[in-house]
Amino acid sequence: MKRWWRTARHSAAVGALALAMAIVPRMGAAETLGSTLTSAYENSGLLDQNRALLRAADEDVASAIAALRPVINWEANFRRNFGTQGSEIGGVFSESGISDTQVDLGVNLQLLLYDFGESRLRVDIAKETVLATRQSLLGVEQDVLLRAVQAYFGLREANETIALRENNVRLISRELRAAQDRFEVGEVTRTDVSLAEARLARARANLAVAEGNRTEAIEEFRAAVRRPPGALSPPNSLPRLPASLEEARGLAVRNHPDIKRAQRNVTVAELGVALADAGLYPDISLTAGLQARETVDSEAYGRTGSVSIGAQGPIYQGGRLTSQIRAAMARRDESRAVLLQVSDQLAQTAATAFARVQSRRAALEASQREVRAAQLAFEGVREEATLGARTTLDVLDAEQDLLDARANIIAANAQLYTAAYQLLAAIGVLTAEDLNLPVKRYDPAQYYNLVKDAPAAVSRQGRELDRVLRAIGKE
Repeated sequence: MKRWWRTARHSAAVGALALAMAIVPRMGAAETLGSTLTSAYENSGLLDQNRALLRAADEDVASAIAALRPVINWEANFRRNFGTQGSEIGGVFSESGISDTQVDLGVNLQLLLYDFGESRLRVDIAKETVLATRQSLLGVEQDVLLRAVQAYFGLREANETIALRENNVRLISRELRAAQDRFEVGEVTRTDVSLAEARLARARANLAVAEGNRTEAIEEFRAAVRRPPGALSPPNSLPRLPASLEEARGLAVRNHPDIKRAQRNVTVAELGVALADAGLYPDISLTAGLQARETVDSEAYGRTGSVSIGAQGPIYQGGRLTSQIRAAMARRDESRAVLLQVSDQLAQTAATAFARVQSRRAALEASQREVRAAQLAFEGVREEATLGARTTLDVLDAEQDLLDARANIIAANAQLYTAAYQLLAAIGVLTAEDLNLPVKRYDPAQYYNLVKDAPAAVSRQGRELDRVLRAIGKE
């Protein structure tokens, strides 16, 4: 398996794409499949969006770890007291004013000492969520690259179809002129000329449709790659694909990002059950504080401090905690069912993609034989027509058969290559790393390693994090 994996990755990159030499095309340079995929990877807004989601998940780990650390807060109050007060001494009433300024300063510390593993479970859940989100990012990466593949071959097919239709218009135009010349000398009837005119009108209509399809294909290329296409070059040989249906299924259910994400989600759900159960137990925490108070007008002051250890836990909450445990168990069961469903779906998708490659390959071979036979038939019918043994209709029909055969081979070739890369996506190896794209690959661990310990903004690690944020333009 590992040998196949290494060989497939190398073949998909070198044998199929020659991506090591592919660069973003300059003006007038050839547009290779490799350069198309490179641009799609570098320019994708969808990838940027999901990378940001991954960084948010990384920060959840930092937040969970921060709950295990001391929390220190300060407070300050400035109070001005004013008013009057009176007293009676020996039947004599007296009244005096009250006016003073009081300043209070305090520092408080809170530290969780023990919570029966609840906070640690939150950290573990956050870490597993990060790993699941990384697999989601890989799935999005495959979608982005597959769309670029489809746009590339869709545009190639549109360009080749236009070339075919333009050649067909030129050829039928010559046939029409020949029919008109033969009509003038009485060799054919007006019907033959009308047949040629009708076929020419159809050819021009088909050319207009092909030009419209190319415009749509160009717009899809722009959307998938986020730049205009260059002159498309022919693709290299097909990538190395699984040799059998069972091999394709096995690779899909073991290596695809969706199955790995589902597995991580099961772990998250199982930890969620343990977390809900931990909510039944008490928390033990330490609280400490320092306070200072000064009355400015009287120059009186005082300082106090306190340290306490306390515990709190539920006695009765109306059944809410046990309900949360049951809900967590239901979510765990749901995630396990999703894992089974994803496994079956991936196996089916891989099998379908494998069968599609086989059928497209057979269709291409049949189309190649059809083109050879139709070419010979057209040349024979045209030669016989010059000798008077065939009519203009026979020539036009033979030409239409050749045109259809050539159109079929164009479509079959594009469909075969697209199906091959759909199979790579189905088994989970249509990524920048597996294809060895010449790009600066996004490292999901870089940001995580900077934030996993919840660094303070003033620390060395915090300053390094600031530089990373500036580098990715997200600050």
